[in-house]
Amino acid sequence: MVTMQGTDTRGTAATPLVSPVSSHNEWDPLEEVVVGRLDGATIPSGHPVVTCNIPPWAARLQALAAGRAYPRRLIEPAQVELDGFVALLQSLGVTVTRPDPVDHRQRFATPDWSSRGFCNSCPRDSLLVVGDEIIETPMAWPCRYFETHSYRRLLKDYFQRGARWTAAPKPQLTDALFEPDFSPPKPGEAMRYILTEFEPVFDAADFVRAGRDLFVTRSNVTNRMGIEWLRRHLGSGYRIHEIESRCRTPMHIDTTFLPLGPGKALVNPEYIDVNRLPDVLKSWDILVAPEPDPIGERLLKVTSMCGKWLSMNVLMIDEGRVLVERHHTAMLRAVERWGFEPIPCDLIHYAPFGGSFHCATLDIRRRGTLESYVD
Repeated sequence: MVTMQGTDTRGTAATPLVSPVSSHNEWDPLEEVVVGRLDGATIPSGHPVVTCNIPPWAARLQALAAGRAYPRRLIEPAQVELDGFVALLQSLGVTVTRPDPVDHRQRFATPDWSSRGFCNSCPRDSLLVVGDEIIETPMAWPCRYFETHSYRRLLKDYFQRGARWTAAPKPQLTDALFEPDFSPPKPGEAMRYILTEFEPVFDAADFVRAGRDLFVTRSNVTNRMGIEWLRRHLGSGYRIHEIESRCRTPMHIDTTFLPLGPGKALVNPEYIDVNRLPDVLKSWDILVAPEPDPIGERLLKVTSMCGKWLSMNVLMIDEGRVLVERHHTAMLRAVERWGFEPIPCDLIHYAPFGGSFHCATLDIRRRGTLESYVD
């Protein structure tokens, strides 16, 4: 952990502060984590940057329902599973903190546009932890513009106790950031994205960490300027490598590529060509995810904001133990075959709110030091 010299109100030296924020990778022993909330969850706006990732028929339904509260029929089973997930983490000795509840139906505005909110389900999107620093990210969805405000109580507490706290430049999110009349590329067409390079934007969930090396996918919420902003901000002590994705509607790396331990990475065989991975991964064991188990619940299939590969959205408790959604039996068997101890847990009804275990959490502290794991 990084220590900082504190001062008292008279300016004299006080006891050195030990940052409560300290996490360098996705697998060191987990000690503290933020878990999202469903309170006040609101169906996200019908903005093109939101709807470009879903089928046209779903986009039309989204536009009709945007700004309304999620129906109880979706929230109640997800809340039961979320409560069970929190209890499981606590039973494993992990400290769990939560954002403040918010009514996301409230309308807000900038000089250029107005919107209602979304929810606090996925702290992994709006906040990025690199070492002892916690970074507020410049997200591209207008409905998520003020999402980090519900974490401010936690952020101020972490800062006062010694953490570094940074906010990336707040984006304007005007029409200049979005390609007009955008449509996702069809198979065989050259890849294209809805974002221009008007300003830097990125979601933290498009990055995963392996010590001094971070891996990123360019997506419909992360542009090249956003990647470059983070590269310059972190400086020469870190390297950022881009992972090519064959997904036609890319958004967030943790259903595409996820490091599970030193020299071990889980990859999506539909989205990743293992022969085109960055050269720094040549010595790594590449673990190919099994075909996900089908979801039989019709309502869940229709309302999920995530693809079938949410089975990859696992959370490492430490180098040996991994949380896997109980429904995904093929993934449970696979991680056991690869030498990990799977811990099954229910969170399948969280999909309409944007994710599973990895998305629903933000590592605040993992017991370990900054190292390099690549050649």
